[in-house]
Amino acid sequence: MFLGIDVGSRACKAVLMGEAGVIAHRVVDTGAAPKTTAETLIARILAEAGAQRAKAIVATGYGRVSLTGVDRTVTELSCHGRGAHFLNPNVRTVIDIGGQDSKAIRIDEDGAMLDFAMNDRCAAGTGRFMEGVARVLEAEVDGLADMGGRATKPCTINSMCAVFAESEVISLLSQGFEKEDVAAGVLLALARRVANLARGVGVKAQVAFVGGAAKNAGLRKALAETLGVDLVSFKTDPQIVGALGAALIAQEVAQEAAKELA
Repeated sequence: MFLGIDVGSRACKAVLMGEAGVIAHRVVDTGAAPKTTAETLIARILAEAGAQRAKAIVATGYGRVSLTGVDRTVTELSCHGRGAHFLNPNVRTVIDIGGQDSKAIRIDEDGAMLDFAMNDRCAAGTGRFMEGVARVLEAEVDGLADMGGRATKPCTINSMCAVFAESEVISLLSQGFEKEDVAAGVLLALARRVANLARGVGVKAQVAFVGGAAKNAGLRKALAETLGVDLVSFKTDPQIVGALGAALIAQEVAQEAAKELA
């Protein structure tokens, strides 16, 4: 068995693979102790599969450096590309909106990264931006999609700074704008920010939107419309794509080790 663990700022994802494919996957909140959360998740997913250990473990995500006992650490850029390619070999552009940063990745026909762009200097265009706005709107992040879907006239959000955008949302609400119209405007503003990031590396079809934010139907729709493309749909949970890529790399690590022993 080969295990990939993606320790994100908001969620910790694990994928356990065998020679025939994915055996199991789990997603839990990262919490305040990423190392403990990840190690507990690794033990749990192995125990549920009836295994004491994996042949190789690869860690990715912002918390990967805190882990011990893993065979390799790999950037989430490479892992997202590998995971998306495994699910659909025709994917050439991968977009991920994480809790702390956003990424646009261009990959080749083998899933290897050709180019990338990241927004990691501020909360604009990230999951934290959505969380802040949702808090002002008294809604859950997942609820922004339904709220925005009921909009009749989406508002224009001018600021993409997370702090100023919250102030702008408060101002719009105080002016009497409906929450639904504000939510729709926020999703569109976020989609435009991320679309500009993707255009920086060159948007090549097919395009995959991965990560937890990809499960937000409103944001997914806004991003597709802004880019002018149909986003690839996976049967697999898009939130585990990075961990899946890590598991695929873990399989390669185990194969390399076996060759060295042969």
